[in-house]
Amino acid sequence: MKARSTKKCVVTLVAAAAVAAGLFVAGGEAKKKEKGMLPAAVLNAKTVVVVILPGTGEPIADPSANRRAQEDVEKALTKWARFQLALDVNSADLVIGVQHGNDRPVTPTVNRGPVDTRPVTVEQTPDTIRIGGTQGRPTSDASQMGNSNGPDGRVMTGAEAGTEQDVFNVYLGGVKYPMDGAPVWTYRAKEGLQAPRVVAVEEFHKAIDEAEKAAQKKAGKK
Repeated sequence: MKARSTKKCVVTLVAAAAVAAGLFVAGGEAKKKEKGMLPAAVLNAKTVVVVILPGTGEPIADPSANRRAQEDVEKALTKWARFQLALDVNSADLVIGVQHGNDRPVTPTVNRGPVDTRPVTVEQTPDTIRIGGTQGRPTSDASQMGNSNGPDGRVMTGAEAGTEQDVFNVYLGGVKYPMDGAPVWTYRAKEGLQAPRVVAVEEFHKAIDEAEKAAQKKAGKK
């Protein structure tokens, strides 16, 4: 009787494990499908503006790190050619906030100063001419948070907790303070904003492709 009881127990455990595995796989598939979902407003967007996330200080050791990441993202978006780069937040369907990662536990930073203001630049590709202004920092139209700048425009130093991951957040435009809400899509990875590849833009491209395929499939079923 003991042998039968033990055998029955083993079978029960195996069956339970199989059920658990099946649930795990199903959950994984559901998560994958959910990850590809994007609002229709993102799929219909025509213009985008790229800004540095509010409250981000420039690392003293590399004060142009965030601006460089911003410009690399802009170039990657221009190469993709799906969106037109807007000159300000008010004229953008999407607002992309970026932040360069740093693997130091604490990073000395500076706010305000020449790194916070972008000179006017002109970049030309075979299909487009882009004129860049001073939209590098979020304006009051992007977020109420703004920058942790000192009074009267004085340079302020501080420190930020370090993280290896670059940040790429996508917000819906056409609303007041778009960056004060939750992003509709986000990507975080070490060197995710690094040129020439700019993986964050590649992943956003994939997410849009998946969402469009899902929308077409859903429309076909109807």
